[in-house]
Amino acid sequence: MQDSILSSEFTSSPELVEKLYQYGVTKKYQEGDIILDENASIRSIPIVMKGMMKVIRTEEDGREILLYYIKAGESCIMSFLGGMHNEKSIVKAEVEEDTEILFLPVDKVSLFIKEYPEWLDYIFRLYHKRFEELLDIINAIAFKKVDERLLNLLHKKSEILNSKTIIITHEQLANELGTARVVVSRLLKQLEDTGKLQLGRNKITILKN
Repeated sequence: MQDSILSSEFTSSPELVEKLYQYGVTKKYQEGDIILDENASIRSIPIVMKGMMKVIRTEEDGREILLYYIKAGESCIMSFLGGMHNEKSIVKAEVEEDTEILFLPVDKVSLFIKEYPEWLDYIFRLYHKRFEELLDIINAIAFKKVDERLLNLLHKKSEILNSKTIIITHEQLANELGTARVVVSRLLKQLEDTGKLQLGRNKITILKN
């Protein structure tokens, strides 16, 4: 327990770490599993212990757009806010790679805010990070072309996964960008022709920054 991601996150409060393990429930998930769906009740807050998941927003016409990733040591600020106000989820959380998650009951979230300043600071830091990421999304949609957004997304995935090769389908990329698969396929071929990446079967290798 001493070497866990929580101990690294809350170095000044081992008591808080103990409480998180005491009241939290740890579960393991595989790539593609849905942790939280839209319009679902939020009874607990997920904290990623290992692996990664992504948070997605779905429009009425079925199109999806990627909002942000949640890595080890992080949680979903949307779950925090919705759970504390007893509201339904407005996003979907999906496992990006095999992941281990600690679920903390919503009532403990509010209790820890009163008892542990480190916990409140953790929430504020997450809020600040997600707010900046959402501003980046708005900026990209408003001012950047789809090919720029596509390339930026691939570089971000490469950085998060620490690999130049990304296992993903054109359909998945299209969903995360909120565009059509045929558009993504065309743009990927253009990027391959310019030597920026190499396409394979359900995988993409980045060749240039």
